[in-house]
Amino acid sequence: MQKPLLSLGRMDVLRRNDNGEEAGNFSVDHKGSRSTRFRSQGAEVVDGGVRYRTWCKCDRADVLIFRADGSVLRTVRLEAEGSDYFSAIDEAGKAGDLYKYRLDEGQAWPDPASRYQPDEVHGPSMVIDPTYAWTDSIWVPPPFSELIVYELHVGAFTPAGTFRSAMDRMAHLAALGVTAIELMPLGDFPGERNWGYDGVMLYAPARAYGTPDDLRALVDAAHAEGLAVILDVVYNHLGPDGNYTGVYHKDYYSNPRRETPWGAGFNYADPSVRAFFVENAHYWMREFHIDGFRLDATHAITDESDRPILAEITATVHELGGFVVAEDERNDPMVLTPESGGGWGFDGVWADDFHHVIRVLLTREREGYYANFHGDSNELAQTLAHGWLFRGQTQSTNGEARGGDTSGCAPQQFVYCISNHDQVGNRAFGERLNHSTSPAAYRAASALLCLVPQTPLLFMGQEWAASTPFQYFTDHEPKLGKAITSGRRREFQNFSAFRDPDALCKIPDPQSSETFLNSKLRWDEITESKHAGVLLLYWEFLELRKTHPAFRSPMRENCTTIDLGEGVVAMLFGQGGRFDCLVLSDLIGGHRERNLDHPRLVPGGGRDWKLLLCSNDARFAGGSSPDPGSPETAVFEPI
Repeated sequence: MQKPLLSLGRMDVLRRNDNGEEAGNFSVDHKGSRSTRFRSQGAEVVDGGVRYRTWCKCDRADVLIFRADGSVLRTVRLEAEGSDYFSAIDEAGKAGDLYKYRLDEGQAWPDPASRYQPDEVHGPSMVIDPTYAWTDSIWVPPPFSELIVYELHVGAFTPAGTFRSAMDRMAHLAALGVTAIELMPLGDFPGERNWGYDGVMLYAPARAYGTPDDLRALVDAAHAEGLAVILDVVYNHLGPDGNYTGVYHKDYYSNPRRETPWGAGFNYADPSVRAFFVENAHYWMREFHIDGFRLDATHAITDESDRPILAEITATVHELGGFVVAEDERNDPMVLTPESGGGWGFDGVWADDFHHVIRVLLTREREGYYANFHGDSNELAQTLAHGWLFRGQTQSTNGEARGGDTSGCAPQQFVYCISNHDQVGNRAFGERLNHSTSPAAYRAASALLCLVPQTPLLFMGQEWAASTPFQYFTDHEPKLGKAITSGRRREFQNFSAFRDPDALCKIPDPQSSETFLNSKLRWDEITESKHAGVLLLYWEFLELRKTHPAFRSPMRENCTTIDLGEGVVAMLFGQGGRFDCLVLSDLIGGHRERNLDHPRLVPGGGRDWKLLLCSNDARFAGGSSPDPGSPETAVFEPI
């Protein structure tokens, strides 16, 4: 059972390195009052002013306090503590002060542990007092098994693209039936728009969306609506512009240097580097009441420490009552195995095999990683039964085995989607699944997602089949931006649709503001009949998931998955040959009648099946009845 996040009161955590030396201590105060113990790095408001502490390889370090016009107001000498830490208290300091660190007699730099960058990531950092008048003192997050996740990008979620404007849509999400929002990365980034994976300030909420208190207000509003808040964090690399960690200390990075696909990998064996990342998760929970995390691309984290950094992060989050989900393409069950069993102890993992099978089944796309999938009912049934499709089989694209045995994993540990930011935004034009399939097929896939025994994840706008794409957008300085645009187009040059250079040029420019604006949701369209019907479908199927007893058991044995061939899959909920619910999903269509007399679909106890809900009900299809034989997902209960 999940421990209530806010029942912990105050927790002080003292971190020591391998030699027993203090690497930083920090505190939790869920009541909103100011902490008296500190992170290993950063600026902290204390009773005697502002305490500054940084980790750097130099002989002298100073903190420069700036006036609003950019001139230096005062300079405070930092004292060496040992282990390359420097600190001091500025007795004249206060919240709102702008500062940079100067190393030796060189240039001044923003703080890598900055809580806020009011004037862009290259400018001065701001001292922030985290005291806030929270209203969520009785908030208890839902258990992991009850999560229905809604992924959103703050900048594209609303026309204003801010934390405050997102607050106005929390009631919509609560009414929809989701139980958690997942915010794409918030660590500040260069420019005014970004997916968040180019973030360089892991402790500073992106100024493009608002202030730290604006983020607190969003979390508070989500909790008031009964929604947990999950934060997507990137611990495998930092972005290419505005990352100054290497200026402070060379030991942030591995030697020899290890590269991820997006930048240099970190030296997690160093206790100070470990503290920087482990404290980050702790910080978001302590100062922003974040309930859980999604860790980006954990397969790209190389760590040879005796205790993996990922295991330490998950343990820290668990101690505070939170949960952690990994994005890991290896299908390695060690991700989900408790640390006591030699694993990393994640609560869940993004399981993209489900998405890929659905996508290939509905669209017949077979390029790129989709070439590993046939897209048939057998693959879909296998995936639903085991969590992943690939559990040691060889992939055709590279001839390598992928995955491992999932028999020790619970269904809810696998996070399923038919859309997410990657699977939409990494397409050349950012088109959504509903842009590539028939309305009936989209409704059938949507209804299936709502009822799988795994944890469903929705991507913003999919609940009404949004007309807007979600495209890849950035706002880098011109030289880097030009390279980003060229690189983006090179990614697609081997796909058949883009072998013509003229076709490549039609791919939206990530640097164009129009690309970003095109990706913003159009909330006015949800009242149009074709969108309103899909929204109603999501509401009713999610309501069924939460209220029907058949879907309440998280046990693997509660669901039997059957491949009926020709694109039809059945999920029978119950045990011992007696089933209380049947979900029959026909994603291809072409079957004018449902074969409820199949011997493997008998509900048991001398009963028959009665139709309860169907994705082709006229109210979901804009008021019209789809043609017989259209794709559908139908739910039955016994009589």
